[in-house]
Amino acid sequence: MDGWRLVFEIVVLLAACLAGGSLLARLGQSPLVGYLLVGMVLGGPGSVGLVTSARDIEAIAELGVALLLFGLGLEFSWGRLQQLGRSTLLAGWVQVGATLALGALAMLLTGSGLATGIAVGAMVALSSTAAVLRLLVERSDLDAEHGRASLAVLLVQDMAVVPLTLALAFLGRGGTAGEILLDVGKTLGLAALFVVGLHLLLKHVIVRLLGVSSVERNREFAILLAVVLGLGAAWGAHAIGISPALGAFVAGLFLGASPFATQVRADVASLRAVLLTLFFASVGMLADPLWIGSHLGLVLGVSALVLVGKALVTRTTLVALGKPASVAAATGLCLAQVGEFSFVLGKLGRDSGVVSSELYMLIVSVAMVTLLVTPWLVRWAPTLGAWVARRRGDEARAEADVAGGPIPEVLIVGFGPAGQAVGRALAAAGRAASVIELNAAARQQAIDLGLQCHVGDASSADVLEHAHARDAKVIVITLPAPTAARLVLQRARALAPTAIYVVRSRYKVHAHDLLAAGAHVVVGDETEVGTAMADQVTALVSPEA
Repeated sequence: MDGWRLVFEIVVLLAACLAGGSLLARLGQSPLVGYLLVGMVLGGPGSVGLVTSARDIEAIAELGVALLLFGLGLEFSWGRLQQLGRSTLLAGWVQVGATLALGALAMLLTGSGLATGIAVGAMVALSSTAAVLRLLVERSDLDAEHGRASLAVLLVQDMAVVPLTLALAFLGRGGTAGEILLDVGKTLGLAALFVVGLHLLLKHVIVRLLGVSSVERNREFAILLAVVLGLGAAWGAHAIGISPALGAFVAGLFLGASPFATQVRADVASLRAVLLTLFFASVGMLADPLWIGSHLGLVLGVSALVLVGKALVTRTTLVALGKPASVAAATGLCLAQVGEFSFVLGKLGRDSGVVSSELYMLIVSVAMVTLLVTPWLVRWAPTLGAWVARRRGDEARAEADVAGGPIPEVLIVGFGPAGQAVGRALAAAGRAASVIELNAAARQQAIDLGLQCHVGDASSADVLEHAHARDAKVIVITLPAPTAARLVLQRARALAPTAIYVVRSRYKVHAHDLLAAGAHVVVGDETEVGTAMADQVTALVSPEA
């Protein structure tokens, strides 16, 4: 292959990805879908054939996968994992395990082998961190109950990539049970030596050789360190027979605990974005538009089964571990798609012979369809949660009932930091107030202040009624998610049209919608932070300071 021809095709592919990703983003879709479609149209079977160096580009794109896992390792730490809480971590692992098992069972029922079933189940179990988090942030729903639950499950799924990658590598090797056990033991031994060597190299050689001040003075050192360590670890892992992606992840994990982590995390992002764009485009080249067209019914049918099945598994898991049904349903809808790490696992399964090319093409096609509908799923999630809350009105009423106590003058919906500030002020003034809150720790804060506390989803009219919203003079809504806040405001106004409504708006852009929905006072986080900062700066520069 002519080197300049390869360069030309990479430039063409990246330019097309830029155009396709931008177009899909403007249409409210994930740019990943644009990259996949560009690869499908420009290269591979059934395409226009503009890109012919698919195999060479795929080899380069694998470096993007290594940097993706390297970046994932940089983000993880024991402290961050502990913040998720045991029940949330357990929910994530149960969701991955249950989805994998159901996917494997479905494949066994179609006559496939166990190894193929496990591989397909692993691919289907993972959702799209890149697409879902981007959409939740854009909608300001990341701080909503279903947004936080989605984030936690996605982080666990990202962690699960490492053992799943290792499992698929072993499945592809085959052999008798004794040979597999011997192979596993040998690989684990080499992996342990690799991990120890990498740790010693980073902690006792690289840190002392470079020094924090050296990296601060020379920004290019951080980029070079990331590339050498991430790609070097990937090559070293490949050399001893373990997953290159796993080697890159371990390198990122160790580097994430070093003084260089912050700078490396920022500087490696651009290079990783370019290589990952090539990776998704190369995955798209594996899809055949003609094959999809001739198997459209199968692709759409399997996509529907995956979407419904994953949503139900996630919802059932979260409910079983104590999450409200409304939050669990909304979270399940957000995480129903097949994600980007599934392509990494699928490629490994295809290369090892566990997954056939035909089956891999079906999974890639299904993943593209589920990613395509993800923006609508995330948009509908709060509405589904509210519908479930209304359908479960009898249960919510029982949870919201509180024995005795005076009818409050003020009802506070949401008892996070903002709600707690209001609650403390009312308690100090001796005013009667009550709280509606789902989070157990926040409810305890309200109880400690002597406030009445109701457990329930405030988007349910039954919960509002049994919290005496009809009799409240002032209703304070502190929910950070604008969609949830607006929905609660509308429900409350239907019950208590004469009450005064004070509503929090995390971003100024949402204030107009809340005022139009009936809020009397909208307190914006951005405005309050700006005012506080202005007061501090003015005090610092005043002549008396």
